[in-house]
Amino acid sequence: MKILYVYLVLINLAALVLMAEDKRRAKRRLWRIRERALFALALLGGSVGAFLGMYLFHHKTRHWYFVMGMPLILAAQLAAGWWLLAGEFDIFSSK
Repeated sequence: MKILYVYLVLINLAALVLMAEDKRRAKRRLWRIRERALFALALLGGSVGAFLGMYLFHHKTRHWYFVMGMPLILAAQLAAGWWLLAGEFDIFSSK
């Protein structure tokens, strides 16, 4: 379980840093990070970092697919995490 927590921290940090880096590149009109890479990190567990990066750096907030997609990915991952933890701790049993 500890490995999962370390993974989630690292993937979310990577998503946050990539959002910041893409915003920096956008301002300087440099080669950009692909949107599919940003979504891939979110789908691999970095949705919190990607969502925070969007709003901390005001990045990709005009694209409907980011504004709708990132919160949906985050909600799905939170629901899946809650479901997994509910099974782990058996909070729905009537014991």
